[in-house]
Amino acid sequence: MDLTGKNVLVIGSGKSGIAAVSLLTQMQASPVLFDSNEKMTMEELKAKLPAGVEIPCYLVSLPEEVEAATEVLVLSPGVPLDIPMVEKFRERKIPIIGEIELGYLMEKGRVIAITGTNGKTTTTTLTGEIMKAYFEKVFVVGNIGNPYTLEAAKTTEESVTVAEISSFQLETAVTFHPVVSAILNITPDHLNRHHTMENYVAVKESISRNQTKEEICVLNADDPYLSQFAAVCSAKPVFFSSRKKLDEGYYQDGEYIVRAKDGVHKRLLNIHTDMNLVGRCNVENVMAAFAIADGMNIPEEITLKVIQEFKAVEHRIEYVATKKGVMYYNDSKGTNPDAAIQGILAMDRPTILIGGGYDKGSTYDEWIEAFGDKVKCLVLIGQTRDLIEECALKHGFTAIKKADTFKEAFDICVAEAVSGDAVLLSPACASWGMFPNYEERGRIFKEYVRELEE
Repeated sequence: MDLTGKNVLVIGSGKSGIAAVSLLTQMQASPVLFDSNEKMTMEELKAKLPAGVEIPCYLVSLPEEVEAATEVLVLSPGVPLDIPMVEKFRERKIPIIGEIELGYLMEKGRVIAITGTNGKTTTTTLTGEIMKAYFEKVFVVGNIGNPYTLEAAKTTEESVTVAEISSFQLETAVTFHPVVSAILNITPDHLNRHHTMENYVAVKESISRNQTKEEICVLNADDPYLSQFAAVCSAKPVFFSSRKKLDEGYYQDGEYIVRAKDGVHKRLLNIHTDMNLVGRCNVENVMAAFAIADGMNIPEEITLKVIQEFKAVEHRIEYVATKKGVMYYNDSKGTNPDAAIQGILAMDRPTILIGGGYDKGSTYDEWIEAFGDKVKCLVLIGQTRDLIEECALKHGFTAIKKADTFKEAFDICVAEAVSGDAVLLSPACASWGMFPNYEERGRIFKEYVRELEE
């Protein structure tokens, strides 16, 4: 798609939208910026524009003549496809793309794309580090916090782009074509956006849509959706499993990660001595990264060295500190029940757990069932606290306390914990309503921990 001279409407003035404006300007397009935020002023909106860029900006409502002149629509990931404004453009057959598709229009090198409900950020970061250890020019972009549109124009024929892709971003990807893709897992999430589990699964699986059988798609063999998807995947499936031995692929065998290839089963690393990451979820993330690296023909010794040196991603089962014998873990990125289950499974001591937040339409039964004998107290906050309490009581878990503020919840945890315990922030819910994002929630948690007496 050639956007030269085209009138392109960008909806959303967050990081992704502003990066899109910047790239469109470089592409010689004619961008227009729109934001529906009624609390924002025009001065605030224009202040977000890249330095030296002056384009038409509109707030709350879009003039009919601007709407009529629009030839391409670029949506920020947070903008749903089914709102009336977007529907109008769809009815007019106006092309609708997002950050990932727009960035890909400028991509000159090879792309690795990683999606999944959980583990995306850790796997993307680790994969990026492996690529940087072998290739001269590597970009790590997407849902990880660095818009693809900020880096795409810098790519070359020799560069490698590692992209973390969310379901929101996949909805508006059209020609996006990774040489290696990975779907780590699919569990219920964002159903308030996708409406049905079938829609959510289909969007996740679309990451490999434009691949060929000469390219690979790394899949979790333990995931029922992905096991079925392998039969219809347009790329060559490469499996990993933390629960069973595979004839081909990567699997966990006791304390080892093993690669099975052409009848040969080779131990690659010891999960206790060769990894700094903890928990089954991270064993799976490492296997996926190894499979991706092999797909990119990275020498095994380079991959191993990076894995051995790699530390946990911030906010994902991140050890913060030990205070008075109590270990504190920040798993603020556990924004859905399945991700939060992984946080609990990674704990090896009695745990006081902070849960609750924004309601994304999730159910909490499996999360509560995962508590076992590990969770000694559940401290609930946010919009979902009563819903989670009701679910916990239904499952016979009664050690529950509720708090009105995050600080109150933290103080309850400190009071409940004794030497030998862990305090885990792994809310199973999004942060919205109390915090702008999960990163801020995690940063504040760490500040509270560091302020505690030794």
